[in-house]
Amino acid sequence: MPDVVAPAPGARRPLRIALFSGNYNYVRDGANQALNRLVAFLERQGCTVRVYSPTSDTPAFEPAGTLVSVPSLSIPGRGEYRVSLGLPNRLKREIRDFAPDVIHLSAPDPAGHAAKKLGRAMGVPVVASIHTRFETYLEYYGFGFARRAMEVALGWFYAGLDEVFVTTPGFGQTMRDARIISSEPAVWSRGVDKTRFNPQRRSPEWRWSVGIGDSVPVIAFVGRLVLEKGLDAVVAAVAELQRRGVPHRLVVVGDGPARERFAAQVPDAIFTGFLDGLGLARAYASVDMLLNPSTTETFGNINLEAMASGIPVVAARASGNECLVTDGATGALVTPGDVAGYADALQLYCTDPLLRAAHGKAGLAAAQAFDWDAINGAVLSRYRELIAAKHT
Repeated sequence: MPDVVAPAPGARRPLRIALFSGNYNYVRDGANQALNRLVAFLERQGCTVRVYSPTSDTPAFEPAGTLVSVPSLSIPGRGEYRVSLGLPNRLKREIRDFAPDVIHLSAPDPAGHAAKKLGRAMGVPVVASIHTRFETYLEYYGFGFARRAMEVALGWFYAGLDEVFVTTPGFGQTMRDARIISSEPAVWSRGVDKTRFNPQRRSPEWRWSVGIGDSVPVIAFVGRLVLEKGLDAVVAAVAELQRRGVPHRLVVVGDGPARERFAAQVPDAIFTGFLDGLGLARAYASVDMLLNPSTTETFGNINLEAMASGIPVVAARASGNECLVTDGATGALVTPGDVAGYADALQLYCTDPLLRAAHGKAGLAAAQAFDWDAINGAVLSRYRELIAAKHT
């Protein structure tokens, strides 16, 4: 009789997953929305997910999974964000009782460090996903001299993990070049909701409601209004278009602590405030191009949303943008800091509606490949592989 081979642990049964986040739902950004989508997908597959994160009395949205609050305090100067104070013994006992099959870290904070150590002691796979280029933030707040020290500290955090997930192969190479990670990472990309973001959402009525005519080329900036999103580059590019006499309107979709300063620098811009749901989708489809000068993103979610909406993207030549925007086909990639380069690309789209339409159509076609379930399914498959390897 042939030997009967038992299925590998975790090969078929629903998994128990402990996820650690620095901001799971109290501020809405691309990173925590990706994590919530992953958790919702895992639970649809029958998995049980507990999420350990700082929390707020005024969360931005309802969380997926079971959210467990960890002790935290607000970050000085950026009070909308919180940092964990680690894991008290009661939470460590709770995690041990939960007996997760895998521990997933998404922030290099004290709770993440404690969870890494706990996972090692429990003998379960510990993985991490990199969502934010924290080391680049220092330069926007006068601490650029500390960047290498930050990179070293991040390297300590990611060392010795069973897997590290990055958003693109190019971003993974950037992290290896900076010696933040040492081995080849896995790719956890991002998807886009194509039923929500699509060109059919275009609305002349929406344009009229914010004071924009049918024929005026509209440049959109979408995102949180914080310095690290490249607001100074937006100011400089728009000023150069005005100096050249190029007709256009700037629409700013979003809010944040730098709004007052930014609004004073672009007095002719239209500020919609924060938009979500169909309101955001309608705004994307109703403008004519997206300007995204940020160099701090690991994956340009706004680029993908704009492409799915059928508009071209002018973005900084950085890892989070190069993976999505094809220069000269779906948009334009500009060297960071090149004000004339941004203005040239925007002027071309403002003055050539046929090119604008062609690049928007090409972006729409490219966006079709980014399916959330397939992307999140790859993460679940990797969990199972690691569990099986651990038991082997």
